[in-house]
Amino acid sequence: MTPARLGLRFALVVLILDQLSKWWILGPFALPAKVTVPVIDGFFNLTMVWNRGVSMGLFRADSDAGRWLLTGLTGAIAALVAYWLLKEQSRAQALALGGILGGAIGNIADRVRFGAVADFLHFHLMGYSFYVFNVADAAITLGVAALLFIGLARPRHDQKAETNE
Repeated sequence: MTPARLGLRFALVVLILDQLSKWWILGPFALPAKVTVPVIDGFFNLTMVWNRGVSMGLFRADSDAGRWLLTGLTGAIAALVAYWLLKEQSRAQALALGGILGGAIGNIADRVRFGAVADFLHFHLMGYSFYVFNVADAAITLGVAALLFIGLARPRHDQKAETNE
């Protein structure tokens, strides 16, 4: 299987898991009516948050125009990631890009359907509360972290050899 095909399949898996988890949280589980449900006391809750911005609520888009501008910008970034993925020759980077792409499409689907992204995974520890996120956000974050790790872990050319040429 080519790296691009592997990455696209992973993007589809991320998208399906993201949308299924949101369907369950918003539908059968009805988290919006409950707001917060402790799962592991002192560590993990399901907490309903409608994120109208990007990561950690930055760049809130409260107006309809802002919502569609943010959706279009996210769509353009997803298209660039998809283009990169289709050209990628590394399986590891293709998987990372697939996670980013699947997550981006999952959050775009929320913005189109609801006007905001459904976030509900809320971790906290020793009095510190982490941001509420979803499966798509986790895939994007892990994908970006993997790309950074891969880029930093690559062997560098010997600088002395390069300067002597």
